[in-house]
Amino acid sequence: MHPAPSVIIFTVFSGLGLGFLAYLGLGVVHPTGLDAFLVFGLAYGFAVLGLLASTFHLGNPQRAFRAFTQWKTSWLSREAWSSVISLLLMAPVALIAIFLGVHSATFGFPAAFLALLTVFCTSMIYAQLKTVPRWNHWTTPALFLTFALTGGAILSGWASAAIALCVVLGVLLIASYALGDGRFAARGSTMETATGLGRIGKVRLFEPPHTGTNYLMREMIHIVGRKHSVKLRTISVIFAALLPALSLLLLPMNIGTIALALAFHLIGAFAARWLFFAEAEHVVGLYYGAR
Repeated sequence: MHPAPSVIIFTVFSGLGLGFLAYLGLGVVHPTGLDAFLVFGLAYGFAVLGLLASTFHLGNPQRAFRAFTQWKTSWLSREAWSSVISLLLMAPVALIAIFLGVHSATFGFPAAFLALLTVFCTSMIYAQLKTVPRWNHWTTPALFLTFALTGGAILSGWASAAIALCVVLGVLLIASYALGDGRFAARGSTMETATGLGRIGKVRLFEPPHTGTNYLMREMIHIVGRKHSVKLRTISVIFAALLPALSLLLLPMNIGTIALALAFHLIGAFAARWLFFAEAEHVVGLYYGAR
């Protein structure tokens, strides 16, 4: 599928911010006073920046409020509700830490749960799609949650947890690439199933259905060269997992090390998320003879 920059920014930064807020809500990091103001501001900044970026991919951003109306059936709507509630619940945690200097588990624990639930809902927007076999797999929510927890652990300065999560993330990335490569073929979708004409014999594309491109071809059909795919996969694993882990393991723990590890992690996260969309094969491509 076509990797829209707004969706990549949305999924990377919202996951990072919500993951960090989850650690703050659980009290793993409990800053007070001005430090709390800056730390919570950073977490909210990442989360809100990511969530706002998602609206730029909408055809009519002014209608984004309608996403809240379909919570019974839509993972997008569930994501919208859980994100707003988690951010609202986290506000008292921040205010109590800033002005009273204590951590509020009463608001913090449910806010942390809802922050991670938001990340899960985001992942299920993609994992539910049977028309994209690469996404329709347990590795999709596992990767989204692990990215959020890893980035949050790095920002929290919890070195041991961040290193362990980097290892898990690296393994998950490699597994998702290996398992995802065969899922389209394993699903058994063909030109015959795409057109519904398989009952009368073998189907081939005689002529394109139209003379120019359309929305489906722009958004749903994107081919990544094998050479570029291998290079970006390598970058994603090395930067998202290996280099942050080595930085936290070998360098003294301070704000500079955290910033370096986070920078490495974000480079890898952007590469991985670009591939997540670019390598996704939608079955509609069969109809246009693109698979």
